[in-house]
Amino acid sequence: MAAERNRLAGETSPYLKQHETNPVDWHPWGEEALQLARAENKPILLSVGYSACHWCHVMAHESFEDEDTAALMNRLFVNIKVDREERPDLDKIYQTAHQIITQRAGGWPLTMFLSPEDQTPFFGGTYFPPEPRYGMPGFKDILNRVHQYYTEQGEEISRQTESLRDVFTRLNPEKPDQVELTDEPLDMARTVLEQQFDSEHGGFGDAPKFPHSPGIERLLRHWRESAHGEEPDVQALYMAAMTLQRMIQGGVFDQVGGGFYRYSVDDLWMIPHFEKMLYDNGPLLALCAQLWLATGDEVFHRAANSTADWVLAEMQSPEGAYYATLDADSEGEEGKFYVWTPEQVKELLDEEQYPLFSAVYGLDREANFEGAWHLHTFRDPEEVAKELGATEPHAQHLLAQARKRLLEHREQRIRPGRDEKILTAWNGMMIRGMAIASRSLGRPELAESARSAADFIHEHMWQDGRLLASYKDGKARFSAYLDDYVFLAEGLLELLQCEWRSDYLAWITELADCLLAHFEDPEAGGFFFTADDQEQLIHRPKSLSDDSTPSGNGVAASVLRRLGLLLGEPRYLEAADRALEAAWPAIQRYPYAHCSLLQALEDTVLPVETLIIRGEGETLEDWRETTQSIFAPRRMVFAIPSDAKELPEGIKGKAAKKQTVAYQCVGMQCSAPLESIQALLGAIAGR
Repeated sequence: MAAERNRLAGETSPYLKQHETNPVDWHPWGEEALQLARAENKPILLSVGYSACHWCHVMAHESFEDEDTAALMNRLFVNIKVDREERPDLDKIYQTAHQIITQRAGGWPLTMFLSPEDQTPFFGGTYFPPEPRYGMPGFKDILNRVHQYYTEQGEEISRQTESLRDVFTRLNPEKPDQVELTDEPLDMARTVLEQQFDSEHGGFGDAPKFPHSPGIERLLRHWRESAHGEEPDVQALYMAAMTLQRMIQGGVFDQVGGGFYRYSVDDLWMIPHFEKMLYDNGPLLALCAQLWLATGDEVFHRAANSTADWVLAEMQSPEGAYYATLDADSEGEEGKFYVWTPEQVKELLDEEQYPLFSAVYGLDREANFEGAWHLHTFRDPEEVAKELGATEPHAQHLLAQARKRLLEHREQRIRPGRDEKILTAWNGMMIRGMAIASRSLGRPELAESARSAADFIHEHMWQDGRLLASYKDGKARFSAYLDDYVFLAEGLLELLQCEWRSDYLAWITELADCLLAHFEDPEAGGFFFTADDQEQLIHRPKSLSDDSTPSGNGVAASVLRRLGLLLGEPRYLEAADRALEAAWPAIQRYPYAHCSLLQALEDTVLPVETLIIRGEGETLEDWRETTQSIFAPRRMVFAIPSDAKELPEGIKGKAAKKQTVAYQCVGMQCSAPLESIQALLGAIAGR
């Protein structure tokens, strides 16, 4: 007999659908649930998670599927379940509230208890076990104590919630006094990142270790800019390259199937939290491709290609857009899909492959993950090849064959769950990653993949001149957030540099205009996370620092500056300046926490270079590919066919002559036409 379904049955979120047969009387966030809480004077139990979250699954099995726990929840609270990927606005607010109330970092599952009148939280935590353990009380005990506190301590709760609202009010900075933007925070961030750098294993700080893509990109850009001087900052390049290399060689990278897991639980990058998130892999794909251009190191080339191949094979929907996540669990166990035993591998590989593979990836050592072996590069393939009497190229060939054989076998296993939501912001990050990888690796099919995703979003999630944030089962839902607009605009701007499309430029301009109209803070500058006509919650965040994703304000400032320079549009340039000025006190205090804003700052104090190439046919493509084969993060290259239509005036004036020509613009200053590739390369040399 099928289990009875609760109010989540009508939702499209895979995370919410995971809970539709719980005995808990779950509600989705909405006026119906909020009104019920007010009418019955019951506090709200808000539970926030996402489909690939391991500890969310654990708490669900232990507590939300338990009849006694559910009965207690239903009697004492109005229970609301939220997918943090659909409602990042709610997640941002209540994660911040959790940190304020508990003085501890949050996470998922997030468990918050809210006043029914105004949804202000008065108590919270993350995962709670069913019975007391790990130094934490049992969940049922928490439920009874919170309800008793709510019924007996109303005045204390009122004082606490009023204090919390005051803190929220102070979180959004006021407009600072006169600001002079300088490059000083770029050097300060570089210094702090070196202080935090793990010189033995790569990365920044101690375990758990997260990718921290904006920090790696900051170091890479810092090195590239220093390369113009007499003393290039090779240490900055070393820190960026070593960190990404150790991740690629470690267990946080899928050695068999490509792509990066969420984070490492140890200092060695060996054992990951096995979920794979689109928002990690988009930026990391871009970094692998950029470091391949910057260094020529084959390790980045292989990682970029295999990550892109994984995206094409597993994360792109038949309709073109990219799915959100792969679960950490399969068959109820975290990592089961990905781990091996030496016996399994030995059966699959031949006598030449196995000794090499075993020594490189640690199958000749003790098990490293719950009695199984998770592949991690323990030894350098070249070193092992010498011991076995093989050449390094032959060893790499054998390892590639072995990985392919294991992948074929792994495909027959029961797969982890896949969250097939289409999220606009995360698609924007992957569009950017695929576009950069396409140019760096010389793989036009990656740009085609990105265009398919962009076209899907335009067709299904761009309605009446506004974006929607999430799509699933034929339904586009939720008014889009700041990150949706700016990550998509950034991705499209990178995609334009693979192949010119005037309709994409028009769309980017519409996205930018929406930013200025609905998200900008007209008084203090910068951009709110939600639009001025979205649901009014207890706080309207203006996020400045990088989190698990880059700062929306930082990406907004970068996109607006680059678009403003391309079009010669002062409105965009001025809005970018206002965002940096609004963030300036935070940037000065903690520059390393605002690396995305620092990229925008660098583009401001060291003007962006724009190359516009006009022509046709193979010559146009040759000039584009030649100029894009050089790692230059402050350079944009647009190859525009002579017969391109619907060009803005600033670009239309840079017309092709009888032959291919290029125009070099540094900031707002543009050169005369450069009529040979030699002249063009001479102009960009040293920039």
